[in-house]
Amino acid sequence: MCEEMFNRVALTLIPQIGDVVAKELLHHFGNAADVFAAKKRELERIPGVGEYRANAIKSFCEHHIVEKEIQFMERNDVEAVFYTDATYPERLRHCYDSPVMLYHKGSTALQAPKMLGIVGTRQPTAYGIQLCEQFIDAFKAEDITIVSGLAYGIDITAHRAALQAGLPTIGVLAHGLQTLYPAAHYYTAQQMLQQGGLLTDFHSSASLNKQNFPRRNRIVAGICDAILVIESGVKGGSLITADIAAGYNRDVMALPGRVGDPGSAGCLELIKQNKASLVTSPQDVLEILNWRPLAPVAQPVLQQTLFNTLDADEKVLLQLLEAHKALHLDELQQRSALSRSQVSEKLMHLEMMALLRPLPGNTYELINT
Repeated sequence: MCEEMFNRVALTLIPQIGDVVAKELLHHFGNAADVFAAKKRELERIPGVGEYRANAIKSFCEHHIVEKEIQFMERNDVEAVFYTDATYPERLRHCYDSPVMLYHKGSTALQAPKMLGIVGTRQPTAYGIQLCEQFIDAFKAEDITIVSGLAYGIDITAHRAALQAGLPTIGVLAHGLQTLYPAAHYYTAQQMLQQGGLLTDFHSSASLNKQNFPRRNRIVAGICDAILVIESGVKGGSLITADIAAGYNRDVMALPGRVGDPGSAGCLELIKQNKASLVTSPQDVLEILNWRPLAPVAQPVLQQTLFNTLDADEKVLLQLLEAHKALHLDELQQRSALSRSQVSEKLMHLEMMALLRPLPGNTYELINT
C-alpha cells in the first residue's frame, strides 16, 4: 500500500478539513504525508487551520477506513486523482473549491479538449428530449465529451444520446462508486465505462444525501468548458449548476422553450437575466465556443516572418504554447514569470496577429499552420 496514497485518502476523510483548507495545506507542505508529519504548532499557523483543525489532523485514527477505501479502489479499477497530480483536470484545478480528490472509473480522459455539460429537468417534455438528442447527434463529428449527472430526465437522455452518437460521456455522481443512483440507470452506466466513465469526489461507501447534489454540480460545472441547459423549472439543480458555472467563468447556454411553460421557465429566466446565451441550434453552441473547424490562416513562411518581429516576452509565450498545446492564463503567467497584466497584453497582441486563439475558461492555444 503506497504511503502517500494512504495519507491522501486520510486527508479527505477528516471531517473538519474541507477541500479549500486541504489545498491550503498542500500548497504549504507539498504532499499529504508531510501534512500528517507536521507538528501541531506548525499546522495552526496555516491560514484557515487554527487549533481546532490542527487537533483534528493530529488525532486522526480512522486508519481502517482508509485501508478499506484503498482496497476498494484496487478491486474495482478505480483511479484516484489527487489535486497535485499531473492528471488532475486543469479546468477543475482553477476552481477555488474544487475537490482535492477525485475517484474515476472508466475509459475517458478527464481533460479532453472539448467538454460540454448538459443539464436539465428530471421531468422533460418530449420536445426537450428530442432537442437534447438532436443537439448531441449534431456534435458527433466534433469529438465533444458530454458530461452530466446520470439523473432522471435530461441527464440520462444526454448520456444515452452520447453513447448512440459514439461520443465519450462522463457521469458525475453524488455518492460513492460502491453504489449507483438511480439504480434504473445501471445498464447505461456500465456502457459508459467503455465509452466514458463515472466520476465522484465521495469515498466509496458514502451514502446519497440531498446536500450532496450541489457538491456534485460544482464538478459538472468546473470540469466542462460550458454548460447547456435544456428545459428547467425556476428551481432545481440545473440552475444551481448554471450559477456555479457562471461563477467559474464558464459559458452558460440555454434553450428558450415556450413562454408560460413551467418546464422552460428556468431557461427563460437565465436568458432574461443575461446569465445564459440563447441557443436554438447545435451550430449556435459550436460558434459560441469557437469549436468550428478553422480554415488555414497563413503560410509557414509568413508565420516565421511574424515570429521574427516579436519581442522576447511574446516569443516565450508562443514557445510555451507550442510545448504544451494549450495553457490557462495562470499557467502562462507562472511559467513565463511575467505579471498578469503583461501576459494579458502580450496575448492580445499575439491574437491580433493570428498566432494564437483564446479557448473557453481563459485558456489559449496556437493556431497551427
